[in-house]
Amino acid sequence: MRYVGFLLALLLAAGAHAEPPRGFDPANMDTTVNPCTDFYQYAVGGWVARTTIPAEYSKYGVDQEVEARTFAVVKDILETAAADTHAPEGSERQKVGDFFAAGMDEARIEREGVRPLTPLFARIAALRNREELAAVIAALQEIGTSAAFSVSVGPDDRNSGTNVLQLSQGGLALPDREYYLKRDQESTSLRRAYLEHLVRMFWLLGDSPRAARRNAETVLRLETRLARASMTRDDLDDPIATYHKMSRPTLFKKAEGFAWDAFFHALALDGVRTLIVRQPVFFRELGKLARGRPLAEWKAYLRWHLIYSTAGYLSSPFVDEAFAFNGTVLEGAKELPPRWKLVLGETDQALGEALGKLYVERAFGPQAKQKALALVANLQAALRARLQRLAWMSEPTKTQAIAKLDAMRVKIGYPDVWRDYAGLEIDRSSYVKNVIAARNFEFRRSLNKIGTPVDRSEWSTTPITNNAFYDPTLNELVFPAGILQAPYFHPDADDAANYGDIGTTIGHELTHGFDNSGRQYDSQGNLRDWWTPEDAKAFAERAALMVLQFDQFEPLPGLHISGSLTLAENLADLGGLAIAYDAFKSVQHDAATTGASGDFTPEQRFFLSYAETWRFKIRPELARARLVTDEHAPPKYRVNGPLTNLEEFSAAFKCKPGDAMVRPPEERVNLW
Repeated sequence: MRYVGFLLALLLAAGAHAEPPRGFDPANMDTTVNPCTDFYQYAVGGWVARTTIPAEYSKYGVDQEVEARTFAVVKDILETAAADTHAPEGSERQKVGDFFAAGMDEARIEREGVRPLTPLFARIAALRNREELAAVIAALQEIGTSAAFSVSVGPDDRNSGTNVLQLSQGGLALPDREYYLKRDQESTSLRRAYLEHLVRMFWLLGDSPRAARRNAETVLRLETRLARASMTRDDLDDPIATYHKMSRPTLFKKAEGFAWDAFFHALALDGVRTLIVRQPVFFRELGKLARGRPLAEWKAYLRWHLIYSTAGYLSSPFVDEAFAFNGTVLEGAKELPPRWKLVLGETDQALGEALGKLYVERAFGPQAKQKALALVANLQAALRARLQRLAWMSEPTKTQAIAKLDAMRVKIGYPDVWRDYAGLEIDRSSYVKNVIAARNFEFRRSLNKIGTPVDRSEWSTTPITNNAFYDPTLNELVFPAGILQAPYFHPDADDAANYGDIGTTIGHELTHGFDNSGRQYDSQGNLRDWWTPEDAKAFAERAALMVLQFDQFEPLPGLHISGSLTLAENLADLGGLAIAYDAFKSVQHDAATTGASGDFTPEQRFFLSYAETWRFKIRPELARARLVTDEHAPPKYRVNGPLTNLEEFSAAFKCKPGDAMVRPPEERVNLW
């Protein structure tokens, strides 16, 4: 995946921009730097020096520029739909228009305050026993809160053709378990800030100062217990460690103390007999907490998670307080984004395919889709050729690897069959009620899949999303329309630009099928070991070199990248570059060109175009957080890190042994 945190990515740069150059822009370079010393600085250092992060953002780069152009189109679609009060009832235009209009009706939202949530708060206050506790947790999960744990439905890892109920750890409002557990000064200070944020939120809900502090301390204490029982991010990357299929009686025994019968009944899931529990240790602790902590503590915890998940859709005191902590303390943003951006992002979350259908009619034509499909086919051919000539992989494993590659499904732009929102009622009466209705609609739609065949044509992301990803249980690549635009991609761009930009992303996603996690799934998406022991050992040895390389990088003083946390993405970056370069050379028709900074060969333009897509600035608060939580390395190291392993890069820029961008042969990672 190119980036994570889609909802954060939707807080975009203001205004539309003219279409950028198709490929790298020489004006962004810093030619005072030797490309063989620091290629990232050489390629985009000029842009970094002159760019200031806008006050409303915690990070800024190509993604924000791309998404700003997307949002300019979508904003016009939504404003036009909102102005049309005569759209046919139940139509996509009516629903997206009414959803956006309700979100923009600030006067109504200010008058309502927290009142639309009164029935839910009353239900929490009325809790009398453990069965009702489980039922209320179920009700809150139906509307998208993070209460206690996570419920989802998806392919069974070992039987990928069937959908199964899945339970996962959750229940935390801070970004990761480490925020609760680390004892350094910065972590301690952040927890104090979080506690004060909790106090202020309870005060906004009407608690007295003493009650607000007592409830805040209760929440932090319960969340810390859940955090301590949660898996680390490194462990979460192990698909074997997170696969525990069991019967309901087994769950009841392993997580004794939680009223599971009441929970399943509340969700109308009495007929479910088997499910996947991702982290059994977490659920054992949950059972202890459900049995052992007073209901008064659970009431405080559930009130918090209800307001935590809805504050952004309420009156300004709640919005401002939520942003002050989540936007400023955690990420360093200085200003709340304009309201239309926030409402637009939520419209995409609620009605993504209805909105996406209107978007692609304007902005993503069949020519772009066909060009992208051709690029994917060329990258697949390049990877197939590399697999066939691997010296370290045996023939039996190669045969299955190629079969997996050939079976990969590719989704480009938008779904062939659009989602039906007929059962979702949206009007202009209440923004937060629309949000809750949309969440409930999607949750129930998901639960209805339990036990049914997996629909491999369904999309799990929306067309305007600026991202790309590989799904191992479906063995599929997904490239939404949102990422298929300049500078990442343009149907009329030269080969060096398209292969250096979107080509490396395609290659990146292709190799995720064979990284430390993806390689454990077969051609049908089943979790199955299809490697010989010798091949698995050879892979692990090469991957270990990549871990060592990235462990050495220190983006902030005293803070290193975790080579194990970022391993899959680092392997995919290196593999994507190598495969895209092969594919580029196989179709190359470009000649040398002259730019503002001199002559560049096609090979140089390929690598410069790759670096261009990673120009990026980030605030220190978010940079520190991402080093703990993000499986992606910071962009500078996603450029320099993999390129130090590539002879093709060294040859393109005439780098010599001993240069900083040239690793000794024995230290290079050479997988694909």
